[in-house]
Amino acid sequence: MSSVGLLYVGAVLFINGLMLIDIVPAKAAAAMNLFVGGMQVIFPTIIIAQSGGDPATILGASGLYLFGFTYLYVAWNTLTGATGEGLGWFSLFVAACAVVYGIVQYTMAADPVFGVIWFSWAVLWFLFFLVLGLGKSHLGRFTGWFTLWLGIFTGAIPALMMLTGTYVTGPMEGAVAAVIAVILLALSWVLGKPRGAGSAAPAPANVAGA
Repeated sequence: MSSVGLLYVGAVLFINGLMLIDIVPAKAAAAMNLFVGGMQVIFPTIIIAQSGGDPATILGASGLYLFGFTYLYVAWNTLTGATGEGLGWFSLFVAACAVVYGIVQYTMAADPVFGVIWFSWAVLWFLFFLVLGLGKSHLGRFTGWFTLWLGIFTGAIPALMMLTGTYVTGPMEGAVAAVIAVILLALSWVLGKPRGAGSAAPAPANVAGA
């Protein structure tokens, strides 16, 4: 994923995380999902069209569509009032693909840090599946906090490091990234606990925090 695209993935994850923890209204987040979703569909199409059929370039660009379609799906559901089951089951498909892309980072790209990032995204999209596809609304705030943190730690920070030439990857860095991911997941679970008996409101059925 390009550093510029990754930066805006971080931005939309951050906004959608705030949406899922009831700080940003769903309709207020729709514009960001439209903008970034459109970018993540148009850019990979241009990259693939100019790739000359290079398999590595096509593989690298292909994952961007998973994000683009998710964000456009979020915007569509928000603006039309559609229910979230379709987006939830699409999120399961994305989660499975993210696992494959994570393995590719280890086996073909020699980038353990981004492998961890892809695995983190797989967990996140699986949470979207649980919340939207299976109606596990009690996980809504937990998912929202995890979305917010991943926007910062798997989007904004690595993107800015790439843009400034300070991004470093390797086994040690990958191990550190994995520890951070586990800490963020645990922190999200603590922050996302219901605030009182019976207080867990259903997560918005027409949106996802992806």
